[in-house]
Amino acid sequence: MRERILERVRQALRDRPRVPHPGELSTAVPDAPPPVEHFAECFRAAGGEVHRFADADAARRWLHGFAAHFASVSHGTGVPRVLALPAPEAPPREAALGVSVARAAAAQSGSLVLSSRDGRRTQLLPPVHVVLVDAGTVAGTLGEALAACRNGGGAALALHSGPSKSADIGQVMVTGVHGPGRVIALLLDRWPGPGP
Repeated sequence: MRERILERVRQALRDRPRVPHPGELSTAVPDAPPPVEHFAECFRAAGGEVHRFADADAARRWLHGFAAHFASVSHGTGVPRVLALPAPEAPPREAALGVSVARAAAAQSGSLVLSSRDGRRTQLLPPVHVVLVDAGTVAGTLGEALAACRNGGGAALALHSGPSKSADIGQVMVTGVHGPGRVIALLLDRWPGPGP
């Protein structure tokens, strides 16, 4: 049976023209605006929300006010203690809000690069997901963002470009089907130290 299937695949591929490898991901975007502004523009265009803060204190004040509307939260393992929320902690499948940390971001595609090490369930199961982003990790291109995550990225990296979307059925766009329906990137110009 296995050989029959493989032979059918070989036959299908015989007459197919070879496509050359596209090469490395682009490392330059001509006339692109500064990466942080470009990321925010592209992420918003994909349906995401962006807020930018000078430091952790300003981000914490916003985050605490925002989280007051949620009954429970699930934190990713990388969330700095100073930005952790006092709301009751819940398992990701039950939490109303997920908070995690991006390893990097790509301005070119408006994508957050999230590591499985931070907790995929927190990134995917709560209906609202807040992602903390060190503005210094926003790269111009996807290739640069992925290269920055080469070491210590965890078992898998995921690209999140706004809320979950699907148009599988009837080509009607629906958000929040395969993940959070609302994704908010919080850009911090000064990332907090490890501190208590």
